[in-house]
Amino acid sequence: MSAEDLEKYETDMELSLYREYRDIVAQFSYVVETERRFYLANSVDVAVRNADGEVYFEVTMSDAWVWDMYRPARFVKNVRVVTFKDVNVEELEKPDLRLDEGPFGS
Repeated sequence: MSAEDLEKYETDMELSLYREYRDIVAQFSYVVETERRFYLANSVDVAVRNADGEVYFEVTMSDAWVWDMYRPARFVKNVRVVTFKDVNVEELEKPDLRLDEGPFGS
């Protein structure tokens, strides 16, 4: 496989992964970003650990989706990540759960 073929394959896979993400993101409550991967999850627990003076993060997620184009099974029941880098956890907005400005809205 040439370098051009590999680049095209990666571009196509990223586009496919983005489309999958777009279609499923509403099913999840959190976006989690670590140094290596990006996750969608419905439950997230981040624990700061200290071993021999070295601080690291242990991230436990359940009902998760893993952003990784080389991974055939992206949906996982439970996942545990250990990282020495920062972890970013954001709660996703659920616009379909908001009251609109109708007769019952503020």
